[in-house]
Amino acid sequence: MIWRGLLVSVRDAAEADAALAGGAAIIDVKEPRRGSLGAADAEAIVAVAGVVGQRVPWTMACGELSEMEFEVASKPREHLLVRVLQRLDGRGVPPAAVKVGFGGAAGTPWERRGADLFAALPAGPERVAVAYADWERAAAPDPAAVIAAAGRFGCTTLLVDTFDKSSAGMFGCCPREAPADWVAAARAAGLQVAIAGKIAMEEIPRAWSLGADVVAVRSAVCFNGRQGAVRADLVRRAVGLGGREVVAAGPQHLSAGVRT
Repeated sequence: MIWRGLLVSVRDAAEADAALAGGAAIIDVKEPRRGSLGAADAEAIVAVAGVVGQRVPWTMACGELSEMEFEVASKPREHLLVRVLQRLDGRGVPPAAVKVGFGGAAGTPWERRGADLFAALPAGPERVAVAYADWERAAAPDPAAVIAAAGRFGCTTLLVDTFDKSSAGMFGCCPREAPADWVAAARAAGLQVAIAGKIAMEEIPRAWSLGADVVAVRSAVCFNGRQGAVRADLVRRAVGLGGREVVAAGPQHLSAGVRT
C-alpha cells in the first residue's frame, strides 16, 4: 500500500480520536516524553489501534536501536511490536509500519545490529529507518549513511526527523538545502519519504514543497506544544495546508503494510 498525507503523532486514544476528527491521513503512536521516537506502552498502543480501526493506517515508534537489548544471537528480546501483536491477537488491525532510529549508534556496528533487528521483527508491518537532521547532536550516523543502509534493512521508507526537540526544528538545525537533498537521495534509492522534525504550522507548506510523501507533525497540532494534547481544529488547519488523501495500491489494504 502506498499512501500520501498528513501524519499526526498521538500518545493515547483520546488524541487519536481528535486527530481523526481533524482529518489526519495516518496516525502514529509515540510517547513524546521519551524522546523523538519515544515508544508508548503496549497498552496505550493497543488502545489507539482500537480507536483507529480500519479508518486510516496507523504506525508506531519503537525507539532507538542503541536502547534495545539483544540476545547472544543478535535477536531482539521481547520487542514492543511482539507485545502489541500479542495483545491485538487478531482482533484489531496491526500497525502498518514500525519506525526505528539510530540515535546514539554512531561508532557502533549499527548496520549489522539494524539488519538483525529488522529481520527478527514479525512479518507484516513495514520497516521505516529514521535519519536525524541533527545527527551530530544525536550521535547518530549521518543521513546519507542511513539512506544507503535502509534498503539492506528491508525498509521501504525513510523518515527524516530531528532528535533534539528542545532545539531548532527541521528548517533551523541543518543547512537550508540539506532536507531537499535527503529527500532526493532517498527517492533515488527507491524509498518513500516522510519529513518531520518540529515542523511549525506555518512551515507545513514548505515541508510539502520538498516532495515528501508524508509530512508528520505533533507540536504544531497540540495545545501548549509537543507535551500538550492534540486538538482536532489544529489538525484540520494543518491538513488544509497541503495534506493529501491515502491512496491504496495493490490488493492487501490496511491489514498488510503501509509505507511511512
